Amino acid sequence: MCSPYREKFGIPRQPNLVNIESYIDMVEPYNDLLAFEGIEQFSHLWLVWQFHDNKNQGSADKFRPQVRPPRLGGNEKIGVFATRSMYRPSPIGLSVVKLNKVEKVGKSVRVYVTGSDLLNGTPILDIKPYIQYSDAIEEAQSGYAHVEPERKAVIWNETALTAQKYFLQNKEIDSQYIDELEQVLALDPRPAYQEDAERIYKMKFSDFDIHFKVDQFVVTVIDVVKTSSLT
Repeated sequence: MCSPYREKFGIPRQPNLVNIESYIDMVEPYNDLLAFEGIEQFSHLWLVWQFHDNKNQGSADKFRPQVRPPRLGGNEKIGVFATRSMYRPSPIGLSVVKLNKVEKVGKSVRVYVTGSDLLNGTPILDIKPYIQYSDAIEEAQSGYAHVEPERKAVIWNETALTAQKYFLQNKEIDSQYIDELEQVLALDPRPAYQEDAERIYKMKFSDFDIHFKVDQFVVTVIDVVKTSSLT
């Protein structure tokens, strides 16, 4: 998966909370357009993927029977199988995303999707079509995660606005980048247990470091800094 999320900090905690396009590079022997014939008839896909950057799961000796979900404030413990925590006995994730297009790019086939919650470089294990009549359960109950997370307002201070203007003028970012970044920040990427309004956080988004503060209702972008290399 190629996405703007270059570290775990800042990735939306569920898919489809932000409208950011990512793509999957299919390598041999899966880079065959014939394998995708008919996929355009489906609006959404299931991605089966691997938690490749999490070193504390996937083996019996590191199994955690309980975890602390962010939606419960990061303080209350609950059974791991009652959560979507990354700390699982099997390092496998599942996300539903919107299909944009499939095209041949050089020797690769690229699958472009919107709404993924995957770290850049995440291995995709399989792709399956989303079936509306069976996958969408209208009467389903979602326990403590029954509503979407609240979104905060996002503002830019003078320093950040100056940086934004510079990168826009030099075509290193565009208005779409600004919109996508603000969608991510509006979800408040901080750990649930951190509520220090004066702390400056740093988040990698594409090839920039984003510096920001968060209070009860507002995320303030402090600065935008170009990184020296991609991760």
